[in-house]
Amino acid sequence: MNLGQWIGLIAIVLSLYILWQIKEVLLLMFAAVVLASTLNRLARWFQRWGVRRGFAVVLAVVIFFALIVGFFRVIVPPFAAQFHELTYRVPQGLERFNSWFNQLKTQVPNQLVPYIPDIDSLIQQAQPFINRLLGNSFAFVSGSLEALLKILLVLVLTGMLLANPGAYRRVFVRLFPSFYRRRVNGILDQCETSLEGWVIGALIAMGVVGLLSVIGLSALGVKAALALGVLAGFLNLIPNLGPTLSVVPAMAIALLDAPWKAVLVLILYFIIQQLESNFITPIVMAHQVSLLPAVTLISQLFFVTFFGFLGLFLALPLTVVAKIWLQEVLIKDVLDQWGPSPQQEAELVIVSHSPALDDPWEADNADEQGGKGARGQGSRGGRGAEGDKGDKEDKGAEKE
Repeated sequence: MNLGQWIGLIAIVLSLYILWQIKEVLLLMFAAVVLASTLNRLARWFQRWGVRRGFAVVLAVVIFFALIVGFFRVIVPPFAAQFHELTYRVPQGLERFNSWFNQLKTQVPNQLVPYIPDIDSLIQQAQPFINRLLGNSFAFVSGSLEALLKILLVLVLTGMLLANPGAYRRVFVRLFPSFYRRRVNGILDQCETSLEGWVIGALIAMGVVGLLSVIGLSALGVKAALALGVLAGFLNLIPNLGPTLSVVPAMAIALLDAPWKAVLVLILYFIIQQLESNFITPIVMAHQVSLLPAVTLISQLFFVTFFGFLGLFLALPLTVVAKIWLQEVLIKDVLDQWGPSPQQEAELVIVSHSPALDDPWEADNADEQGGKGARGQGSRGGRGAEGDKGDKEDKGAEKE
């Protein structure tokens, strides 16, 4: 390797290292791109009805924030009331459990009483863990503030991208060589269409999960069934982990009525999670973005391993975009072009083609043409021989 190649290799390694260090910022930018693409599609839909571009963008943003505000209006009030009730129901439940536990001690043999743990001792053992949780409250608050700042950053970037998406797209396209820019434009169109399909598929899965949760919780008589169902549908955006998180508040509220109801809620959410993981999401995503179920699961494991919780949240849209770029650039433009060009293959076929072996009519035609050529050459050869003989006679006459 010469000096220029070494410099190029070092530049590539440094670029990859810098990209890895700012991977979280890149993920936030990607989240802004996904959100801006979705709102841009909604704005274009309004433009088809004759609405101007500026008013269409404002209308799409207003609908987005209205959905967010409506979500919190549906979720927060019933949860606040139920958790307020939970704060004084939990101590009552602990006292009831303690009395039941003491009655159990009187019914067991005296030899087994020393082996039964005491509730007070359990509370004392759990005290360091509780103190640790209280001590980490500042870290929790700081983490919440950091998450809020990231959300604000995504919203600001979304607004900038939505205001003039064509300018940012042209800047991105100009990063590629001039002969490849038209191709990059086509790939970006495919990415936008696929992201739109992912959003539609995610909304369908959210709706189905939320509807099943509301129906099941209402059948069990759990309070705040609508709020719990909406929360379960929203958390379904987080694959696999979201349904697990949504079962905690549902079981806590069901526990206010009876312990057996909390167990039934756990069974209900387990069934819904199995339906969502094995049927709803794979089928919907296969129809919308053509992702295989195994690819979906592997992508979730990959992105959560390397990028954490944010990578898990954006695993499916990242997989959709990565699949398109790999298919179009690596497979179609590189691997499918590996080998002789079509023009060279055509020339090889023409050279190896033998009409005498393939087409009898062409073979007969070639024989006739060959015979005519031979007869022509023979006649020309005859006239040449007679001409030579005449020349020799003329020369002999001149000598005489």
